[in-house]
Amino acid sequence: MSGRLIAIGDIHGCPEEFERLLDAIKPRKDDRVVLLGDLVNRGPDSQRVIQLAKKHATAALLGNHELRLLNYRKTDDPTHLKGYDHATLDSLDRSSWEYLAGMRLTYEDKKLGVVLVHGGFLPNAPWRSQPARVVTRIQVVDELGEPRKRSEAPGAKPWADLWRGPPFVIYGHTPRAEVVETRWTMGIDTSCVLGGSLTAVILPGFEIVQVRARKRYYEP
Repeated sequence: MSGRLIAIGDIHGCPEEFERLLDAIKPRKDDRVVLLGDLVNRGPDSQRVIQLAKKHATAALLGNHELRLLNYRKTDDPTHLKGYDHATLDSLDRSSWEYLAGMRLTYEDKKLGVVLVHGGFLPNAPWRSQPARVVTRIQVVDELGEPRKRSEAPGAKPWADLWRGPPFVIYGHTPRAEVVETRWTMGIDTSCVLGGSLTAVILPGFEIVQVRARKRYYEP
């Protein structure tokens, strides 16, 4: 594997920004492009994002938004859904559902000593055995050591602040204005769909490449 490893943060249905980022990076034949999940929802065209992913990405990781849609497809239980999920459900064709169903939880490069994941990991537990409900959703760790979203446990510590490594973990899921780094982690969800930027990090040099969102597509 002599090429670059290119990790791209949460795209959330923003194909224009995804295309502009790919144009800026200019992936080569021996590069590996890995998308960190949440390809869909909130933005203007989830179907188009998946088409681009199928063409350009080596792998796409399962995000909580894909997991929610897949769980609904399996169970017909509407409690899995949020309001904006319905537009995505109506837009995806059969091959797109197959693509979502084939998403993996993590992408490891042992030579570089890195693992890519959508949300993160519980510290002090083997990362390889952590289930989808943890690695796609975790943002913070509560006082009982349980994985939570920030909204569920205000004031709780981010999991990344507690992660001691190795491996070094590159993740998305937690939207912020800028890339956030600790000694053993890098968070690259920079809020594209909220009007921020779409971010890629290129290894081995940890080069950051960003494109600004054309507009704010979603209001929380």
